[in-house]
Amino acid sequence: MNQAIADARSLPAPDQGELYRTALGMLNRSGVPYLVGGTYAFQYYAGINRSTKDFDIFTRPRDRQRVLDVLKSAGFKTEVAFTHWLAKAHHGDQFMDVIHSSGNAVAEVDDDWFAHAVDEEVLGIPVKLCPAEEMIWSKAMIMERERYDGADVAHIFRHCSGLVNWERLLERFGPHWRVLLNHLVLFGFIYPGERALIPSSVMKDLINRLLAELDVPTRDSKVCQGTLLSRSQYLVDIDEWGYEDSRLAPRGAMSEQQIAEWTAAIDEHK
Repeated sequence: MNQAIADARSLPAPDQGELYRTALGMLNRSGVPYLVGGTYAFQYYAGINRSTKDFDIFTRPRDRQRVLDVLKSAGFKTEVAFTHWLAKAHHGDQFMDVIHSSGNAVAEVDDDWFAHAVDEEVLGIPVKLCPAEEMIWSKAMIMERERYDGADVAHIFRHCSGLVNWERLLERFGPHWRVLLNHLVLFGFIYPGERALIPSSVMKDLINRLLAELDVPTRDSKVCQGTLLSRSQYLVDIDEWGYEDSRLAPRGAMSEQQIAEWTAAIDEHK
């Protein structure tokens, strides 16, 4: 493990970090399964230190309420912000996000997140960090006008490509493999002298998939998958141009009500 990764143990605490330490200790004692993501996991995998006043907890959907109950006992006020992926806990100016999926409902937390988690210490408390593959998977599909996580993905590849289980990563992206190929092509542009960090077998696999599609008749011509990347920038495709929203069940994992709630909150997050 290199020094930048090892330095994750000494990440600066958020303001009044004692409350977060208390919450983590209570979660550990409760036995409810959770993972730490966000700034702390990002420094571990990307070697970049960011200041933060919030804290990201990941858990399976079925364990969300158990996590919220523990945080409530620790003095936080809790609420389910969006039923398809996010709950929140706050205490004054301190915030914890309790995440069980992604905003597009693609990257749901499942058993594999825990099977491949990394043991670490955050704020002096033993925790498990979200796996690198899941960090990449969830960040790769954030391409909003006001937030684009492509640089985070590139930095993770640059810092710990040798730790990535590429077979698992390909499986995670599944039918959305073009998104992964997009980031890998950009990585070679961003770091032209470090293209070898990406296994040639992975690049050839994805490029061969692309080539194989060239002679296949176009299908799903009235489906827009852009909504998986941005909840705002492709609304015109859905609302005015007659495209099917790929987030909507059964193609996706969201209901019409969840999509409506997620869309209505766009202005709150700009």
